[in-house]
Amino acid sequence: MAKNTSLYFRIVEGRNLPAKDVSGTSDPYCIVKVDNEVVARTATVWKNLNPFWGEEYTLHLPMGFHTLSFLVMDEDTIGHDDVIGKITLGKEIIGSQAKGIDSWLNLTRVDPDEEVQGEIHLSLELLRDRKRRRLRCQVIEARDLAPRDISGTSDPFARVLFNNHSAETSIIKKTRFPHWEETLDLELDAEELSEEAMVTVEVWDWDMVGKNDFLGKVEIPFACLHKTPRLEGWFRLLPLGNNEVDAGGKLGALRLKVRLVEDQILPSMYYQPLIDLLVESVISPAEVEDSSALSMLEEVTIVESRQDVAMTLVKIYLGQGLVVPFLDYLNTREVNHTTDPNTLFRSNSLSSKAMEQFMKAVGMLYLHEVLKPIINRIFDERKYIELDPCKIDLNRTRRISFKGAVSEAEIRDSSVEMLQTYLTSIIESIVASVDQCPPVMRVAFKQLHKRVEEQFSEPENEDVKYLAIGGFFFLRFFAPAILTPKLFHLRDQHADTRTSRTLLLLAKALQSVGNLGLQLGHGKEQWMAPLHPIILRSVASVKDFLDKLIDIDHDIVSSVPQRAVFMPSVTVKEGYLHKYKAEGPQLLSRFAFKKRYFWLTSESLSYAKTSDLQVRSSIPVQCVCAVERVDENAFQQQNVMQVITQDDDDGRMHTMYIQCKNVNELNQWLSAIRKVSIYNVHMLPSFHPGVHRGGKWTCCLQADRAVTGCSRTHSAVTLGDWSDPLDPDVESQMIYKQLLQGKDKLREKYVEMPEADQTSSNKENRIHAGIHPDGAECNVQMMKPGQSVAARLLAVIEDLEQAHAAFQHREKEDTSCVILNS
Repeated sequence: MAKNTSLYFRIVEGRNLPAKDVSGTSDPYCIVKVDNEVVARTATVWKNLNPFWGEEYTLHLPMGFHTLSFLVMDEDTIGHDDVIGKITLGKEIIGSQAKGIDSWLNLTRVDPDEEVQGEIHLSLELLRDRKRRRLRCQVIEARDLAPRDISGTSDPFARVLFNNHSAETSIIKKTRFPHWEETLDLELDAEELSEEAMVTVEVWDWDMVGKNDFLGKVEIPFACLHKTPRLEGWFRLLPLGNNEVDAGGKLGALRLKVRLVEDQILPSMYYQPLIDLLVESVISPAEVEDSSALSMLEEVTIVESRQDVAMTLVKIYLGQGLVVPFLDYLNTREVNHTTDPNTLFRSNSLSSKAMEQFMKAVGMLYLHEVLKPIINRIFDERKYIELDPCKIDLNRTRRISFKGAVSEAEIRDSSVEMLQTYLTSIIESIVASVDQCPPVMRVAFKQLHKRVEEQFSEPENEDVKYLAIGGFFFLRFFAPAILTPKLFHLRDQHADTRTSRTLLLLAKALQSVGNLGLQLGHGKEQWMAPLHPIILRSVASVKDFLDKLIDIDHDIVSSVPQRAVFMPSVTVKEGYLHKYKAEGPQLLSRFAFKKRYFWLTSESLSYAKTSDLQVRSSIPVQCVCAVERVDENAFQQQNVMQVITQDDDDGRMHTMYIQCKNVNELNQWLSAIRKVSIYNVHMLPSFHPGVHRGGKWTCCLQADRAVTGCSRTHSAVTLGDWSDPLDPDVESQMIYKQLLQGKDKLREKYVEMPEADQTSSNKENRIHAGIHPDGAECNVQMMKPGQSVAARLLAVIEDLEQAHAAFQHREKEDTSCVILNS
């Protein structure tokens, strides 16, 4: 049984941060660490003590984690950035909140003795003979220790303590991955062998001047040595003690949303009956109104979980090659239950959410092709644009004209002109993109068009079919991407205030285009009127575009391989990076990184000097064995990753080093390459965070180039987004958990019969009792609508519940002496 951990966190905003700059403000940003590894960095909010970020992330961590930390920093253009404060949340604290954490948390001071990381490999044994007792501790190695020296490394040594006895290893210079392979013996008296005692192993950074720096400790109950003759393993290093003190809000506070989802994933065969029921729901249903496993799932799904359930179902049906019938089933139910066409798909029903998530899953690359050029232009030009008379600021218009004061009318005219230019470019790009739109998306819209036309066939409802498709296409897909391009990966940073206002006005205008201009003039924002003519002129071309969009053969989707619909062989990620040139003499390693344009598809990672070159160097994705960070000390450079590959022919290993421009780009590339190579067979269990230079590895100082890596790989640690690969077992487990929460509700509604109904049913049975020709009595039993499907679904839920219980019981039996900090 596999383990799956997903960590969702949203950094909403900060308040009352202390001023770190001479101007009396700060330039705050957040760094997010999972077990001391940086997984995200927010944008910097300049000159603001109450910043708003609104950035959210999902991190998949199959191996679990211990702590999640948020560090608030003040960015300085000269010198090092200042630390304002931090918040650390343990896995137990996050997991104890069923609905997650959503609150303001005060920042605490950063104590160097608390900032420890890494693990140590130990072997402990209690030796006994007639004359003496000895505690033998073999200190083998450590990995990923905290850097305490200016070089980005440490000079670690280990110390073993028990009562008044102690012993130390040798010091290993300039490494965060020391190999000691030393045995330390402590002579013990018989009266010291108390089970309540504790064996402590501390790791320190040796300093020639000043006191040594603490790197972490391990505490092992002496009772474990009585139970286990020889105890060996990797142990997580812990801080001296939790000395973090809430500063009473003096350092400010962060508003955070954090949620942990941790599941035990059963083997695939256990989920197959659930998948069969879900598939059965959408394959040629006799009547859409009939109860099905899918409709029952919708009944028990709470509002807060609807989006997650919708995304999971989209991925399940994509994997089954049935995403179009699935969407058609939900949309048909929604359409049939809607009497007023003005309210069609206006709620956040499962149908609406499923269409939203479907468009993100299969259409994100298409959206990038259509919108990215115009979004980049808006960011680059950074025009001051405003139509609302109440918000026009004459002081911000100096860049518009150098001829003197500018009037409100001139600002308004220039704003209208620029908005018309931008909006025209956006609409033209969209209506010319029929052939770029993924076929499966077009077929789904074709089915939606058909259902709406059947339900609302009256002449006065002629536009409803366009409004239904346009509502999803424009209002729920393109407009949100224009409003917040960073959340759709169109930009690396949030828009500044000026650009953000431009994007908001354009998103409003595009929503009106999606509504075919039917609501123009009825709202409160009459100052948008100058854009009404261009919106109305666009209606005809938008209708023509939607007609062309659904003009596609339904069978074209069934001919496409199931997984290719979700992860096609097109560019998943691309951009300029810096590749390390290892050939030839190297004077300074930082000058050996050459700018190259990289393309990543589901089949290869390729690069060339420029983006328009057709001749490219290429690495097959199937050859990737590991994708990992590189220690800063290796090249004296930040944000470097390595891609380790193995030749198919001779089995030789190769490493390519690539530098990204910031930590977010690094994490995105790491995640993207790991996702496309997640099904590779020969993934490495360990790697070297350093480089082999000067006859030794810079990380562990070992000489052999082919020696086993000194740190664990993280091949399954990825950022969650639209490009997540399909994982049927994880997705099925999520649906099972939703059904498990609603099990009692389903039983009460569909299976159990109230006492009053039972009495009525018994009377009815007595009245209808008859005699068979052979003389036997027969009773006509009353059944609730959907009772048969509900009974099968409940049986599947109970079977999965029993399977989980059996696997958990087996795990408990296999667990021996557990050390809390290991």
